[in-house]
Amino acid sequence: MDLVELKVEIPVDGVEATDTVLLELGVEGWSLVEDVIVKRAWLVGIFPGHTEALERWAELRLLLPVSILGQEQLRRLSDSDWRDSYKAHFKAWCFGRLHWVPVWERESFRLPPGEEVLWLDPGLAFGTGNHETTRLCVERLMALDAEIVASGRSREGLAVIDAGCGSGILALSAAKLGFLDIVGFDNDPEAVRVSEENAQLNELAGRVEFLVGDLTTGLQGRLAGVVLANILADVLIRFAPELVGAVAPGGTLILSGILAAENAQVMDTYASLAAGWKIDSRVMGEWSDVCLTRPT
Repeated sequence: MDLVELKVEIPVDGVEATDTVLLELGVEGWSLVEDVIVKRAWLVGIFPGHTEALERWAELRLLLPVSILGQEQLRRLSDSDWRDSYKAHFKAWCFGRLHWVPVWERESFRLPPGEEVLWLDPGLAFGTGNHETTRLCVERLMALDAEIVASGRSREGLAVIDAGCGSGILALSAAKLGFLDIVGFDNDPEAVRVSEENAQLNELAGRVEFLVGDLTTGLQGRLAGVVLANILADVLIRFAPELVGAVAPGGTLILSGILAAENAQVMDTYASLAAGWKIDSRVMGEWSDVCLTRPT
């Protein structure tokens, strides 16, 4: 099936404002592509036909500051053209002993001894893990894993929940680190399908249980030593009791998707619900996280 790409150049200083709109309002079907070398950026959407492309653009442009909007460009492209056009913008990255690598680099990539790789395909994923919100979660998970290893504890029996799993990157990263009891859920069936495809891509099919669920049904009856929730601040606040209630004694709750300006409100909400828990946060760019550890 031929697809239509709608592309709009935006000023680099408008990237953060555009990204905020897309994330806070849950706008799907659009990607931000930035070339930091030439200092140019584009808003790109791929749609099945000119009519839908123009309709979706008309909806989105009403949400964006007029000052950052350029002239839209439309072009028809095949599915293979779409995948190839993104290869220039998705690069391998790593943190600690875990690497996230585009699948088209599979033949050329050399994995250092003792390290792990998670293959990613932007044609399948809702993201490739390189957004600050995902990196904040990944770094917390890696730090927690390092503590477990250093203390001589076992990951066996330490359940992991990826709440709002999206493309499954956090759940699959946990599997690559050696965690065994992992559940990922999302209220979007398409996200669950994508997560399962990414699991197959990494020969992890069956290692993670992916299911459709929201923050009520997905957490009901579950306790985990690690709970990850990379969502949005207002959702994290609304479902704070459910998320806190899913953390086992001695467990860790890692929250992300929080704008730095909203961090204090999230911290206050969780501090009031989880009295006596250790709580701290970090900032990366305009984004932040909140990490809580329940006493044993």
